Amino acid sequence: MTRTVYLNGDYLPETEAKISIFDRGFLMADGVYEVTSVLDGKLIDFGGHCVRLARSLSELEMQNPHSDAEWLAIHRELVAKNAITDGMVYLQVTRGNPGDRDFAYPSEDVTPTVVLFTQNKPGLADNPVAKVGFKVISIPDIRWGRRDIKTVQLLYPSMGKMAAKKAGVDDSWFVEEGVVTEGTSNNAYIVKGNKIITRALSSDILHGITRAAVLRFAVEAQMEVEERAFSIAEAQAADEAFITSASAFVMPVVEIDGASVGTGKPGHIVARLREIYLDEMRKAAV
Repeated sequence: MTRTVYLNGDYLPETEAKISIFDRGFLMADGVYEVTSVLDGKLIDFGGHCVRLARSLSELEMQNPHSDAEWLAIHRELVAKNAITDGMVYLQVTRGNPGDRDFAYPSEDVTPTVVLFTQNKPGLADNPVAKVGFKVISIPDIRWGRRDIKTVQLLYPSMGKMAAKKAGVDDSWFVEEGVVTEGTSNNAYIVKGNKIITRALSSDILHGITRAAVLRFAVEAQMEVEERAFSIAEAQAADEAFITSASAFVMPVVEIDGASVGTGKPGHIVARLREIYLDEMRKAAV
């Protein structure tokens, strides 16, 4: 079945959606994106994604082409047209098509390019990997310095995913100056006792929407949260470890660079956080 996608105001069959070769998203990776999960036909933490999208656009001096209400209407229409029960909606905004290639930004009257499409993922919240956990390797973090902006510059994260695949594991964690920054497409955490440790927000990491919700729920559940950097060695010696993202939610990490974390199986703290997160997000979904 051909998906219906959204392109610059139109809902089209995916086979008919076309973008200019001069679009700056294609030529310069000059664009930002968001991915919102859908559970039971409703959008998860949609408001948070709108806030981060607006911030990313502002940091790149790009105009936001829609209000939050308009974004919500587009998302809901796509979910309906594609009959998505569980899955994701991908949103991308680029600086548009100035008609030729140039390093300088085009004038502000160039209209941004807006693309959205859905991905159908039945049983998204019931991923069996959550029962066994992720295995990760560490690789050097050589990305640009503004990782807090959710841009479409994803070549190195893609390389990190492939490095993990070649190593026979699930993902890579980036390491810079001896400490973990984050995963290729997720935020990274360790657990010691009742304490959750994760890197503080800065331009070094993406300001995860799922991260914010999970830490809030952790505090409400009487868990301690410490925002600081940690090394691979500390992570390997932790009781538990996990990652968060909009599509993986809360996913346990059971092995880092070949060393088991804790018992080598998902622990009760991470399992509880995943349960709380999914329960609360379903209640608040739109």
